Amino acid sequence: MGFDVKRLDIYRKVPKDLTKPTVTGAIISVCCCSFMFLLLVCELWYFISPEIVSDLFVDNPGDHAERIPVFVKISLPRLKCEYVGLDIQDDQGRHEVGFVENTVKTPILSGNGCLFEANFLINKVPGNFHVSTHSAEEQPDEIDFAHVIHEVRFGRTPLVNVPDSSFNPLAGREVLDKTTMESHDYVMKIVPTVYEDISGNRLVSYQYTYAYKTYISFSPMGRFIPAIWFKYDLNPITVRYHEKRPPFYTFITTVCAIVGGTFTVAGIIDSAIFTASEMFKKFEIGKLT
Repeated sequence: MGFDVKRLDIYRKVPKDLTKPTVTGAIISVCCCSFMFLLLVCELWYFISPEIVSDLFVDNPGDHAERIPVFVKISLPRLKCEYVGLDIQDDQGRHEVGFVENTVKTPILSGNGCLFEANFLINKVPGNFHVSTHSAEEQPDEIDFAHVIHEVRFGRTPLVNVPDSSFNPLAGREVLDKTTMESHDYVMKIVPTVYEDISGNRLVSYQYTYAYKTYISFSPMGRFIPAIWFKYDLNPITVRYHEKRPPFYTFITTVCAIVGGTFTVAGIIDSAIFTASEMFKKFEIGKLT
């Protein structure tokens, strides 16, 4: 006498002639399938769209001898272009007055103002660069460094898909109400930032924070010539953003939970509605005791 394999079936089948389709059951079935489809699409979208997470570590990405690209774009509405220049200094002994390579000066406001743009490289050491009149052959009668900052950016690649980023926090800053002969100090802390996508591609850029102050400096010979100073230092902590995708088994587990849970809840709702409707029918014909 052989063993009947059908005894192992835990999903016993009910003959169709013992089941009864209903309009309510059909509506619940359509709603159930639509709801499952919506949840499955959302879960699939969540699975294929990697999450961006961040962490911190002590490192200086790239070669230590590598220089950091800097881009500056600033409007000076009360200073003519002939007086405007860029000076660069750092703790390695670099001191360039009147840096002219990759700089563009565009007259604005009928020539009474200047739009100044510059691309240059800085060493990975503390230093400063400043927009000033130090390199001008002749100083103007009145020096007014009222300004509007359009962009001050470190690094070649701004990471636009990084949340809560600070790659250009000075954009749109206006300082137009200060007195003449005032110097403007922006003290910046540069934070190296690494972005790694899901394929392992790596991009390096730099965020920064800043503090601002104004002052008028004096020396025994009189007042110093004012300028707009950008003083920087590099943070030893690197921020790493990387894309992370949940493992495939979590997707399968979630799909099973959606299908099973939806069918179970829909079955409970259908059973409750069917039982209530049957009781109501018996009540109407007076058979409910």
